[in-house]
Amino acid sequence: MVVPSAVHTNHPWWAHHIQHKQIAPAGVKAGLGKGIGWHSFRHTYSSMLRHLGVDVKVQQELLRHADIRTTMNTYTQAMPTALREANSKVVRLVLQ
Repeated sequence: MVVPSAVHTNHPWWAHHIQHKQIAPAGVKAGLGKGIGWHSFRHTYSSMLRHLGVDVKVQQELLRHADIRTTMNTYTQAMPTALREANSKVVRLVLQ
């Protein structure tokens, strides 16, 4: 992937250069650790789609995964608020 340079240097910005010089340092500065990269955006996108209730097949096609298991088992994580809400529902049910 090549991104045109915002600074008129006549040199392209390469994806690995952007990740190393921009994305990774921003992740560290935000307290997310050193492992932030291009795939972090895909994981976040997948988790957000799930949180919004988007159909699983639609998620798979948007992420262009051949196997739906890749979408659900590798890329998608439950949002913390959804986890808390689900747990609270069980607690309310037990305490009734």
